[in-house]
Amino acid sequence: MPTLKRRINITVSSELERAIEKLARRDNVPEATKAGELLRTAIELEEDIILGAIAARRDTPKAKFVSHKKAWKNFK
Repeated sequence: MPTLKRRINITVSSELERAIEKLARRDNVPEATKAGELLRTAIELEEDIILGAIAARRDTPKAKFVSHKKAWKNFK
């Protein structure tokens, strides 16, 4: 099944525009593709930060151990 794509318009500073241009040229991809890749990476980093914060809050001396199998049981 093909990935559905949606075009969005964003405004970036000239500094970001130059960075995207250089990175796209380096990787031999269109600027829009490079911008999309960078956005995807940024979102993954944000997710990692949030999940890390959740894990840190749960990591206490009285934390209950839950097996991997049990934790993912309801996600099949």
